[in-house]
Amino acid sequence: MSTLAIKRISATPNPPPGIRTSPEYAKLVDMSRCVGCKGCEVACKEWNDLKVEPTFNFGSYQSHLDLSVDTWLLMRFNEIEVDGSLQWLIKKDACHHCEEPGCLYACPAPGAIVQYENGIVDFNQENCIGCQFCVAGCPFDIPRFNKETRTVFKCNMCIDRVESGLEPACVKTCPTKAISWGTKHDMLSLADRQVERLQNRGLANASVYDPAGVGGTHMMYVVPHGDRLADYSLPENPIASPGPLATLNVVKKIGSFLFGFGLLGAALHYLRLGPEVPDEVDAKGVNV
Repeated sequence: MSTLAIKRISATPNPPPGIRTSPEYAKLVDMSRCVGCKGCEVACKEWNDLKVEPTFNFGSYQSHLDLSVDTWLLMRFNEIEVDGSLQWLIKKDACHHCEEPGCLYACPAPGAIVQYENGIVDFNQENCIGCQFCVAGCPFDIPRFNKETRTVFKCNMCIDRVESGLEPACVKTCPTKAISWGTKHDMLSLADRQVERLQNRGLANASVYDPAGVGGTHMMYVVPHGDRLADYSLPENPIASPGPLATLNVVKKIGSFLFGFGLLGAALHYLRLGPEVPDEVDAKGVNV
């Protein structure tokens, strides 16, 4: 677990803003600059010591069909028609590190999911109980469950590198500078300039993807076709899912009720019959 300060967040759908004592960082992915080389995928696997997974030709430039416990970053390729011509819409798919993380709100295990003051959301598998509430709580379908270890995994934004003053591995390796790293404020300013550049090139719907429904994210996108978010497999209005949290609250209430009921029953038994006295036994262990 990182030694960075943890931002204390209560498990409520809309917690109050945290008070930060360290810079808030963000990663900006400019999809217009991405050439789909997958260098970031390789860097992610190498730095995080993730296993190589077999793949096959399934009619796409993607390396794998989906994210997994050993693939935390996946370059997705969606082929669509734009103004009469075919285009590849490429998206770097990984954890968005939401400011209001649904995975964290839904998690019942203390310390299994934490959010540092710099905005990064990290999983601690040692504390994971395998309930998968975080999987259901994520509006971006990111966490992946390992059936063998019964723990959940996702991108941790190379927290060990960041803690040492380095940028994430994917940022370091990108040859076209499609991925930028810095403070959230600086990345928002850069995103606005990139959007203006695209709009001046004729992409009138270019936009910044930093959804308010999750309080903003610490991995943002510059989207050339901002009117076609569904084609990028990006939800238009993601929110921290209240379902798992509501279920968790019900479970907690039931558990508290049963615990209280058990204590009440024990007290009534004691008052009515007195304390239980163990049966006496002889040397051979037989009741007498």
